[in-house]
Parts: sequence; C-alpha cells; structure tokens
Amino acid sequence: MKNQKDTGNMPNSHLHELFVDELRDVLGAEKQLLKGLKKMADKAVNANLKDAFTAHHAETEEQIERLKQVFTSINLTARAKKCKAMEGLLNEAEEIMDEFEGDDALDAALIAAAQKVEHYEIASYGCLVTYATLMEHNEARELLAMTLEQEKETDSKLTDIAMSEANVMT
Repeated sequence: MKNQKDTGNMPNSHLHELFVDELRDVLGAEKQLLKGLKKMADKAVNANLKDAFTAHHAETEEQIERLKQVFTSINLTARAKKCKAMEGLLNEAEEIMDEFEGDDALDAALIAAAQKVEHYEIASYGCLVTYATLMEHNEARELLAMTLEQEKETDSKLTDIAMSEANVMT
C-alpha cells in the first residue's frame, strides 16, 4: 500500500498513506452514491424530498470533481476504490425502498437511509480535513472542508424535511 512520493519534509507524514487510502475510498463512495440518489429521488413521494435528493446528486457530482482537485493538489492521480461501507448503506437503502414501497412511511424510511449515508460521509470528510490539516495540505484541506460543510447542510435539510413533512401525518 505504498502510495508515498517524497513525504520526508511533510509534517505528520505517517498519515500520508492513510490519507490517500481514505481519499480513494470516499471518491469511490461518492461515485457509488450517484446511482443511489437517483433511485431515492425516483422513489420519494414528497416533492421537497425529491428535490433534496436531486440537489444532492448535483452536489455529489461537484464533490467528485473537488476530490479530483484534492488528488491533484497532492500530486497524485485521482483513483477510486470500491467503498464497502457505501455499498452496504446503499444495499440497505434498496431494501428499505422495496420494503416500504407504497407505505405512508416510505419517505421517512428514505430519509433515515439517506442520513446514514450523510453521517458516514461527514465522518469520512471530517477525518480527511483533520489529516490534511496535520500534514499542511492547505489546498486539500480547504476543498475537503467545503464538501464537509455541504454534507452537514444536506443532513440538516433532511432532518428539516423529516420533522416538518415526512415523519408527521397531516
């Protein structure tokens, strides 16, 4: 798993391989998520939830491009690896969509599945921002922090929709 170029003068260079591995994992996760978001948007009943999934799909495309910039900023080629965690979360979302199709709780179930994804992404990007900060990869840190904030905003938006529309009967 040696991904090191010359990291001799880099502060906390012991984190470099972990940082690169996590970048590849999250790039794979974002690419996998694109398909899942389309399916969730198609299944959602609530218009605001459909819009949130569609908007996050567009954001995810931007995040993928931003991750490519992160790789460039540390002089590496962007290469994704299959994210087993995202695969599991999306499999669970598929099960939820099948199990609750036609049910009044479908949108609430979709939000729960989507928030599990968001929390995974928030944890991943939070770690990456920390590693980038410690290794003084300032450009990477700024790019990753932008994505971290988007993920937090998406999570908050999903909570708002859940509490005002999806989890309550009107």
